[in-house]
Amino acid sequence: MNEIWWQTTGTGNCHLVLLHGWGLNAGVWHCIEAQLSAHFTLHLVDLPGYGRSQGVGAMSLENMAQQVLRQAPDRAIWLGWSLGGLVASQAALTQPERVQALVTVASSPCFTACGDWPGIKPEVLAGFQHQLSEDFQRTVERFLALQTLGTESARQDARRLKEVVLSQPMPSVEVLNGGLEILRTADLRQPMAQLAMPVWRLYGKLDGLVPRRVAGLLDEAWPDSPSWIFDSAAHAPFISHPAAFCARLLDLKSQLAG
Repeated sequence: MNEIWWQTTGTGNCHLVLLHGWGLNAGVWHCIEAQLSAHFTLHLVDLPGYGRSQGVGAMSLENMAQQVLRQAPDRAIWLGWSLGGLVASQAALTQPERVQALVTVASSPCFTACGDWPGIKPEVLAGFQHQLSEDFQRTVERFLALQTLGTESARQDARRLKEVVLSQPMPSVEVLNGGLEILRTADLRQPMAQLAMPVWRLYGKLDGLVPRRVAGLLDEAWPDSPSWIFDSAAHAPFISHPAAFCARLLDLKSQLAG
């Protein structure tokens, strides 16, 4: 199997693996890389099929997590944004001894709305899958615009996300479809309730893809897992509120050290 693109930077004996979301690549972390690299050894990853990790087709969530684990440090904090949150969570379920702590950002163990569970309507995800085959660049741009909707810096943040996408090779339609299929079908609510390592959850109050009600429901279901909601942020709080976001990660590092 092809090696995935991986860059290690920063200092310190606390390792932090950063996993991006659907349609993007590790360039999405550049806005906080300088702040974090002073405190962590960072591992920037292009997920299989995304960015510089070309040459593979669509993967299951389990296979994607296994692929990242193959190149990961022996022990690290794993942080995953959106789809990357599912990959990081699956890695924690697969090899919990290697995950010092899990941080999910604007992510959900179940992205699809079902019953009383809030999320993306299945027909919306199905619509994106259909549109990919017709005009996949416009579909990706539309999905990116949804991620920043409602914030004061929405247009600027959406433009930054688009620049990240265009800075590297675009994923194939097959890979993008596979990612949407993971978002449509994955449900880790029950398995993740058994995780023993610290699990931190960060949300944007204005997020249109992961409703803030998810935070409250998981607060009840996972009482040992703290959550934080950035009041003026949407789906990408590390882009709209980088200083506050990094402060939360330093809080976690100090708690682990203490």
